[in-house]
Amino acid sequence: MGLPDFDAPLAAGQSTIAPTSLAHVVLRTADLPRLEDFYTKFLGGKVVFSDGPISFIAYDNEHHRIALIAIPGTAAKNPKMCGLEHIAFAFDSLADLLLAYRQRKQQGILPCWSVNHGPTTSIYYRDPDGNMLETQTDNFGSADEATAFMMGPKFRENPIGTDVDPEALIAALREGKTEAELKVREEIGPRGVPDIDAM
Repeated sequence: MGLPDFDAPLAAGQSTIAPTSLAHVVLRTADLPRLEDFYTKFLGGKVVFSDGPISFIAYDNEHHRIALIAIPGTAAKNPKMCGLEHIAFAFDSLADLLLAYRQRKQQGILPCWSVNHGPTTSIYYRDPDGNMLETQTDNFGSADEATAFMMGPKFRENPIGTDVDPEALIAALREGKTEAELKVREEIGPRGVPDIDAM
């Protein structure tokens, strides 16, 4: 295979070549040991390198997914400022999502919000610095099905979703309800963006 034409202009309607994946996220912190401990527990991960002001954490086949860097003078997070809202981590099944929830709970890591968005069922957390983290499982069998739901009237009416209780979902699975049944969003009509900071 030859080299691409690096000087070729974009044709009308042509997009920039897309990346193959999102490789990692780097978080700035004033307390690296505390965040390193949190993320290894939260992700079931391991530190692959830590020295001085930097730490790299892996939990899958990538050499690192989260990097932490301690920079002197870092101030506390202001939740009212522009910037990254959250990082999302996916699970293959609702049962896995709920098992991770229970395992985190045993380690004192509690969620701040649980919701069925429609395309996903999601459980949100905050790290010790106040960064929001989403753990989710897809509610549809394919991206095309999820996209179709997102383009439909139910999602247009309520793109935020319906709150769910992880403990109630666990109980329902134990009672014999299927994941498919539990992933169907209860429709509650229009809903604004909740104040997650107040939850």
